[in-house]
Amino acid sequence: MLYPEYILTLSCQDQRGIVHRVSGFLADHGCNIIDSAQFGAQEEHRFFMRVHFSREDAAVSDEALRAAFAGLAQEMQLEWDLHDAHYKPRVMLMVSKIGHCLNDLLFRYKSGLLPVEIPAIVSNHMDFYQLAASYNIPFHHLPLATGAPEAAKLAQEAKIIELMDMHQVDLVVLARYMQILSPSLCARLKGKAINIHHSFLPSFKGAKPYAQAHHRGVKLIGATAHFVTGDLDEGPIIEQDVERVDHSMDAATLSAIGRDVECVVLARAVKWFVEHRVLQNGSKTVVFK
Repeated sequence: MLYPEYILTLSCQDQRGIVHRVSGFLADHGCNIIDSAQFGAQEEHRFFMRVHFSREDAAVSDEALRAAFAGLAQEMQLEWDLHDAHYKPRVMLMVSKIGHCLNDLLFRYKSGLLPVEIPAIVSNHMDFYQLAASYNIPFHHLPLATGAPEAAKLAQEAKIIELMDMHQVDLVVLARYMQILSPSLCARLKGKAINIHHSFLPSFKGAKPYAQAHHRGVKLIGATAHFVTGDLDEGPIIEQDVERVDHSMDAATLSAIGRDVECVVLARAVKWFVEHRVLQNGSKTVVFK
């Protein structure tokens, strides 16, 4: 028999008995824990927990379970979410003229490796409309001219917000979307948008970072996936990885290696997010892998 499954995520001030009380609550309400992970951040004196469980007592409804846990959460001052484990989050992808991350995410989605729905792809260029069509995903071209005035930028972002609302988007992924989001849009997307970039920052800013890195003789190529905030490329980090390189590689080879690392790092971050494994701890994250 298949039972409804949930993922509970929570955080609170660290205190004795949290695991005991949560697991006891689930047992008392006809639930069976499938897997559980927890972490106590000693510096912040804060506790984080993720529990995957099934609801096996037919007499306990979804509404009753949520209402009862809300009472416990209020008593213990928990910040919490209870997710349907079988729901596929709705993800909007945004891209400009560099498509390796977009292509990788679409392949993983189509192959069933990424448990999401993708209702829309947004770009300020037309380069990937055929790629979107090959996956039968609506492509929205929202151009923004270089050096466009603030009013034009806000008007374009208003259309992005309209698409987010229309498609009930749970997550926005900047798959090499090369536009800086306004502070207001960043605030709206807090905790709901992920960006990817090479890990040379802040050393090699601007155009052709891999050429700059080659000129300096770097020995590591890396990528960082992080939450989007108003501080450019400084949001809470979700995942990073590196590959070793050496003197025999030219700038084009470094760039190719960098593209591969970016794809893997972004895919991991998105997968962990949609599986509710990423919890924010101030300027950092807790990731239950």
